[in-house]
Amino acid sequence: MRGEPAVVLVAARDEADVIAATVGRLRDHFPAAEIVVADDGSRDATAREAEGAGARVVRLPARGKGQALSLAERAAPPGHVLLCDADLAGDLRALTELDADLAVARFASRQGGGFGIAKRTARTLIWLRSGFRAAEPLSGQRLLSPAARAAVFPLAPGFGCETRMTIDAVRAGLTVVEAELELAHRATGRDAAGFNHRGRQLVDALIAVGPMAVNFRGLRLPLAGSLVALGGARTPRPVAAAVAGIALIGLADDLWSGPARGFRAHLRARRSTGMLKLLGIPALALAATRSPSAAVAVGLAANALNQLDTRPGRALKAYLAAALVVRGPTLPYAATAVVLLPYDLREMAMLGDGGSNALGAVLGFGSVTRITGRGRTRLIAALTLVTVLGERRSLGTLIERAPILRTLDALGRSPA
Repeated sequence: MRGEPAVVLVAARDEADVIAATVGRLRDHFPAAEIVVADDGSRDATAREAEGAGARVVRLPARGKGQALSLAERAAPPGHVLLCDADLAGDLRALTELDADLAVARFASRQGGGFGIAKRTARTLIWLRSGFRAAEPLSGQRLLSPAARAAVFPLAPGFGCETRMTIDAVRAGLTVVEAELELAHRATGRDAAGFNHRGRQLVDALIAVGPMAVNFRGLRLPLAGSLVALGGARTPRPVAAAVAGIALIGLADDLWSGPARGFRAHLRARRSTGMLKLLGIPALALAATRSPSAAVAVGLAANALNQLDTRPGRALKAYLAAALVVRGPTLPYAATAVVLLPYDLREMAMLGDGGSNALGAVLGFGSVTRITGRGRTRLIAALTLVTVLGERRSLGTLIERAPILRTLDALGRSPA
């Protein structure tokens, strides 16, 4: 609730002309707080100016506002945290007097802007997802209590972080209050740059309210893998329907899975989304192929590709390489995989179980259309071996120990 911030987090990219003044004001207003600037891939002297003004700078590759704040928050001390935009002018101390878990500053006077489409959309999205009617859904000036901090971090990526932050706080049962303050910032106008900025805000807000998960680096990313289901327009209808169903089962596991991992853990848990995958994927494959052996092969293939999805781009690269060999129904889905690959590699989206299970199943369907009899038995044996290896040792570890595979695996991936 009420409290002075232990840390002030400022996300900045190419703000060398204003960051020193912003940091100076924050130090004057919050002398007991640590000022941390998350430098989101700036190409100018932002970091140097911030350090010169007395801030601690966390230098990051360009990842977007939400990810920059999330990474910087990890290095911050516990307690209340104040979020502030790099170009803000004004006094935020009034936020510390509000009896709220999440206190949001509203600008008393309008600062530039366009036609209000992004703001109205964000308001509507917050209301639809949480029932809260936000007056200032996109404000970056926010004071979070320790409870709010735990509920909303890691933040949604990009400019969608504020929209999802409000939703997460309300849905966690926390108090959200908005207060009108005399503030100013460098406003965007009704020009190309301004419309581009607000367009990104709009898109990011729409993405932020969709399904998300936390990746291996602890960043919160949209789950885009279920879009794989859209690639089945030119495949036989039973296969396309089965792949779409498998994508939905995988998405359910992404959103509601418990701590259980691996076949043995899911069997012990009995009722889990993992058990839903274990039974549901072969059942859908059986309905599509009318062959028990094909259903087993498809289920094992879905699991094999899912075991590879532990680093950005890994499962998609494996799929595309295998599709060149398997061909058949794998090729129509390859276009979707190619589109998703750069987003996955740059950690702008996640494939998730919804995507990796679906693409693995596609490889399975492609294989069983070409392989029958003893060949299918050998295929099932090979996939079973992969599953056992993945249960006992990480397939990712094996890849990283092989120099050629390690090099191919790392191609195109964002730096740490």
